[in-house]
Amino acid sequence: MGEPEYDPRADGADASVDAEDGEAAPGRPNRAQRRYLARGLSQAGGKLPLFDEYGQHVHPALVRACIAHGWAEPWFGNPMKPDWLICKLTEKGRRALDESEDAH
Repeated sequence: MGEPEYDPRADGADASVDAEDGEAAPGRPNRAQRRYLARGLSQAGGKLPLFDEYGQHVHPALVRACIAHGWAEPWFGNPMKPDWLICKLTEKGRRALDESEDAH
């Protein structure tokens, strides 16, 4: 059996969800992205987590979407797990979190 088809809206990989849905307007992080990015605010250097608050690996599509928007940037590679994206929060990501807080 094959894997179920991936739905990027399920984990917040798409930031262009309608604002009416309680999600992000284009160019702003949606709920899942905000939750991921906000965890970097309390970490040294803005390090973003590899795992969510339930111990599940953060989906790479969510991380890549944050990188594509400039809210996160790759920090360094892990030679033991080269497929893991170790990232940190950018200044643009901090501003996006501030703006999304102001909007709510």
